[in-house]
Amino acid sequence: MASPQTGTSLVERTPALEHDPSLAREDVAGQPTGPSSPYPVYLDGWVTRGFGRGSKDLGCPTANLPDSSIEPYASTLSTGVYFGWARVLDPASAPRDSTTTAFAAAADSRRGDHDEVHPMVMSVGWNPYYKNSTRTAEVHILHDYPADFYGKELRVVMLGFIRPEYNYSSLDALIKDINHDKLVALNSVAPSRAPYASYRDDAFFFAPSTLRPPTDDPTKPRVKPSEQEAAAETA
Repeated sequence: MASPQTGTSLVERTPALEHDPSLAREDVAGQPTGPSSPYPVYLDGWVTRGFGRGSKDLGCPTANLPDSSIEPYASTLSTGVYFGWARVLDPASAPRDSTTTAFAAAADSRRGDHDEVHPMVMSVGWNPYYKNSTRTAEVHILHDYPADFYGKELRVVMLGFIRPEYNYSSLDALIKDINHDKLVALNSVAPSRAPYASYRDDAFFFAPSTLRPPTDDPTKPRVKPSEQEAAAETA
């Protein structure tokens, strides 16, 4: 049996789909002819600090977009995992011919590979395994960066759906699916799939920034659900 092709609501939290390890998983996503409606979906926002689980628990560091980035698409998209392209930048480094880098702390601060557009896999939803009470949009860029980029601008083009968001019975099962998601994302935008690979050069990634300064401190960690419950009990 194949994996379902849609998740649950992004508008309000509903019971998550239960993970079935017997479901067959494909190694590529998206029709060969290219993205179909509602894709491509363009997202832009300041990278905010998440719960700190990506690297520690899952071996999959993520860049978190503010909820306002996904809100316009809440009624169009569903919870789940998506693939596409992403770029991290400072506003001044947006033009393609810019020599400004978002990673000035690196040993080589000239414009280089870290400022390029890279494949990404993105989870959008409620993270039922961790019992989140708020919606999150977490982007894992398939590239090794020299430093964190909280407070930097992140631009994402979502090109297709990989799988629904599941509630897992174990952390190992979740990690296994995440590793397969990475494989699917890379395969789905490979050079041999020109209708998807071509979005790496989309003008969206190199246009001047239109983002307003963040209203909240993007480096402030999110409060985990368990910590919220503990605070409520002691209030």
